[in-house]
Amino acid sequence: MTETAAPATDSTAPRTRVAPSPTGDPHVGTAYMAMFDLAYARQHGGQFVLRIEDTDRNRLVEGSEQQVYDTLAWLGLVHDEGPDVGGPYAPYRQSERLDTYRPYADRLLEEGKAYHCWCSSERLKEMREKQQALKQPTGYDRLCYGKTEEDRRALPGFSENPVVRMLIPDDVELEFDDLIMGRTSAPRPDDQVILKADGFPTYHLAVVVDDHEMGITHVVRGQEWISSTPKHVLLYRWLDLEPPAFAHMPLLRDEKRAKISKRKNPWARLTWFREEGYLPEALLNFLALQGYPPIIESDGTEREVFDFAEFTERFDWSKMNKAGAVFNLDKLDWLNGQYLRELEVGDLAARILPFLQADGVLGDNPTLPELSRLKAVTELIQTRIAKLTEATALVRPFYVADDELEIADDARAGLKESAGEVLDAALAALEDIDGTLGRPDGSGVEWTATRIEEALRSSLVDGLGIKPRLAFGPVRTAISGQKVSPPLFESMEILGKDASMKRLRSLRATV
Repeated sequence: MTETAAPATDSTAPRTRVAPSPTGDPHVGTAYMAMFDLAYARQHGGQFVLRIEDTDRNRLVEGSEQQVYDTLAWLGLVHDEGPDVGGPYAPYRQSERLDTYRPYADRLLEEGKAYHCWCSSERLKEMREKQQALKQPTGYDRLCYGKTEEDRRALPGFSENPVVRMLIPDDVELEFDDLIMGRTSAPRPDDQVILKADGFPTYHLAVVVDDHEMGITHVVRGQEWISSTPKHVLLYRWLDLEPPAFAHMPLLRDEKRAKISKRKNPWARLTWFREEGYLPEALLNFLALQGYPPIIESDGTEREVFDFAEFTERFDWSKMNKAGAVFNLDKLDWLNGQYLRELEVGDLAARILPFLQADGVLGDNPTLPELSRLKAVTELIQTRIAKLTEATALVRPFYVADDELEIADDARAGLKESAGEVLDAALAALEDIDGTLGRPDGSGVEWTATRIEEALRSSLVDGLGIKPRLAFGPVRTAISGQKVSPPLFESMEILGKDASMKRLRSLRATV
């Protein structure tokens, strides 16, 4: 059989890994685990490995593996080894490593630590139903243990293609040391299948073999895997392998404190956050806070905003939360807003641009004037959005033809009887302002936000005696079509005099 000694290594630095299954859109938990893996590896000069666990052939989804690469790259969680970049322990897909697992299973069979099971799926289903009806713990009843194929064939529920089950001894050790949980115990497992009838390993055998052969020193996974750890520790011992350190992370939970799932929670999909306009740096910060406390400043105050480099520098397993926090999207929105406000305006405009293109506000090849206008508008809305997707409604009026601007129903309904008088006064007040912004010779009165505000306040607030909110409401509706918009006077400056006057006249004609 194949030699199972530990692979040679030139360093004592840690090797961590994340091992998603390509069974659909990547789960946000993949990023959650990956960032802690990467932080610990980088902190100690180690390596971070991406392994694809694709042995469940019935659940594979085409394109899912590529989504894993794309979303982790978007987050900046860059792996050192993996199927797409290679590495010294390739291949990194389990389906390409099938010859690796059989020798380990054969060794366990030879030593009496595993056995063949010929039970059909119908027989196993019937067994579980009887156990449940009698309110007994569910688990394999060892019908096949100690029997030859001939012996078992004579009994009901026989299948021609056997699986391999590991034999769990009655005195199996159920406690183990965990970097987060401390000394931890788990329920007694049953005789787990480790090699399926099709020759593919189950998770339990594959994860032990792969982690060993890839030199993984620290296994980081969710607390739902605690019950499986005694099986894995037992396999390491039976195969004379050095076990890794285990760290079972607190689970990500929804508002009902249930484990989040893609079936119930759309935001359990990692791609959802990108689609909704969250910044990757904000999402990483948020995920860190799901399992790790805020920074405590020298004056004792807590700081929740920190980047990945700062998190990596201060990371310590002993400070991890043992209980998972509730996945609070309002908190994520707040965090995302903090990061948006810190971006350079040009950077933020570049991040907004793809969302505007997807919504048809701008084409695939925007002109330089269009991009220049976007930067100016972005500066107006930077403090008014929590997600990139929120920019579309605020930016759209700046790219709509003046005669195609739609007035929102709530904005039109909010117009008072005085709207006509206000718009007439506004048009008159703005008529005398020079529409050529920044004349080279310095002559004339420029069309600036300051000058626009002065003219409108003088005419509407002082002249008509109308409160500012009521005075500027009709003007805002005419310019943006919305009840809520970017700063009004700055918006009019960006649009220019001609467009602003056309929009005011257009609304005036309908009120």
